[in-house]
Amino acid sequence: MSKSDKKQAILDTALTLFVSQGFYATSTASIAKQAGVATGTLFHHFPSKDELMNHLFLNIKQEFADAILASVQDSGDLKQDAKHLWTSAIQWAMDNPLKQEFFQQYSMSPTIASKIREQAMNSILGFMGALMQKGQTLGLLANYPLTLMQDNSHGQFLAATRFFLDNPEKWQDPQHQEASFLLFWNAMVKG
Repeated sequence: MSKSDKKQAILDTALTLFVSQGFYATSTASIAKQAGVATGTLFHHFPSKDELMNHLFLNIKQEFADAILASVQDSGDLKQDAKHLWTSAIQWAMDNPLKQEFFQQYSMSPTIASKIREQAMNSILGFMGALMQKGQTLGLLANYPLTLMQDNSHGQFLAATRFFLDNPEKWQDPQHQEASFLLFWNAMVKG
């Protein structure tokens, strides 16, 4: 197994164990054993379990952002573009349920350091903040503090994906898709 394969095996195993057992109940020894690597190899790649968690979180968040960015449209209609991003984001969650479960458990958890969450929100998902600022500049979105809007939108995304992961058949229903978007959109529009 190559060095990069070992690192990926550690990340994949940690993801599965963190979701199924929880962060605190998952030992680095159990991750190494199930990944088929020596514990020293795990610590070579990740000096601590916290470092492993942070890397995993940022790695998956980047994968999510890359998928969403690949679907960005600039039609000139902010609401339509936001709806497309919202739908793409939820579709990613439906296509990647284990990774979304990880986000459900850890996005707001004190297990993830606040500086890591801020990095994910401001650097990796910075395009969302830019879209919100554009909406504010155009007078379409309320002039709420941007960081509050981003955190609120993130919470709405987690709530919507929780609902659709629990009820996957509802994601196929256009009425539920539209309602989930409007709940998100209406929380930001200028009243």
